[in-house]
Amino acid sequence: MQEKRGNSSFGEQGESIAATYLQGQGFTIVERNFRCVCGELDIIAREGRTIVFIEVKCRNNEKYGPPQLAVTPFKQRQISKAALVWLAKKKLYDAEARFDVVAIVARKGEVPVIEHIRDAFELAY
Repeated sequence: MQEKRGNSSFGEQGESIAATYLQGQGFTIVERNFRCVCGELDIIAREGRTIVFIEVKCRNNEKYGPPQLAVTPFKQRQISKAALVWLAKKKLYDAEARFDVVAIVARKGEVPVIEHIRDAFELAY
């Protein structure tokens, strides 16, 4: 995987890796890259009856720590607000939902290392 500064192709590749991984774990991908004024949701999936909002963080090294550390409290609030907007648009007011993080370290020439953190954080708004 090659990082290209100045565009989002590295992030898009990370999201594709995450989506493929999740499908292999039995998730059904519902939507990718949902955007609203509140923020963006990388992947929305279903695991059984649960709707899972998944934030994907991909790095090509751990110079600044593991990728999941980039899911700050501020980012959690943005994701939470966007999730509430998505649920309202779909009229899924009573849906069981959770927030996961998929952290990927993709060093050049190596197989990406994927860490899936279930229930990574609670609804924060």
